[in-house]
Amino acid sequence: MLSTKALEYSYDNQQQLRFPDFTCQRGEQWLILGQSGCGKTTLLHLLGGLMPPQKGEIVINDTQIDQLSTAKLDQFRGKNIGIIFQKAHFVNAISVEENLALAQSLAGVPIDRKRIHTILKQLNLGHKIHASTNNLSQGEQQRVAIARAIINRPTVILADEPTSALDDKNCAEVVRLLEEQAKEANAALLIVTHDTRLKELISNQIELV
Repeated sequence: MLSTKALEYSYDNQQQLRFPDFTCQRGEQWLILGQSGCGKTTLLHLLGGLMPPQKGEIVINDTQIDQLSTAKLDQFRGKNIGIIFQKAHFVNAISVEENLALAQSLAGVPIDRKRIHTILKQLNLGHKIHASTNNLSQGEQQRVAIARAIINRPTVILADEPTSALDDKNCAEVVRLLEEQAKEANAALLIVTHDTRLKELISNQIELV
């Protein structure tokens, strides 16, 4: 359901990043491991369709996303790929609920407030529905970011360093939440990280060098 082949990327024709081929089936969880500078975040951006590969191909749900036009890729991403960035970016002028509704609207799907409320309650954020994202704790912002990533029932969830700033207890809790929500959506989950603690929590692993 997600596969890569012969992916390459370089910045300003400097270091050439070459990524291993892999296939991730729906419902599987994978770690993409490596130290800073090895291309982890670049790979996540390629998989999420945020930038095109210079060589190679990415296939999600039988669609080669690197061949889509910008408009079609934006819509495909909104419906099929959920991305959790290392630093959450919200529209601070609107509430938590409206940020999730915006994610639905931008993907071209009907706004479903019942689903928004259900997901926020599952993530223990029901009492924050009308709150400004500015007034959330770091942990609450992270859970809203997870809610936004899964709101459109994606088939692929990509998470960039979701545990790097967390202690052991909260690290395990975030991984549990990600796995739980991915299972709920029957989505493939790929976590990009240099956090070696996750090696004991997720068995499928790709190490970049």
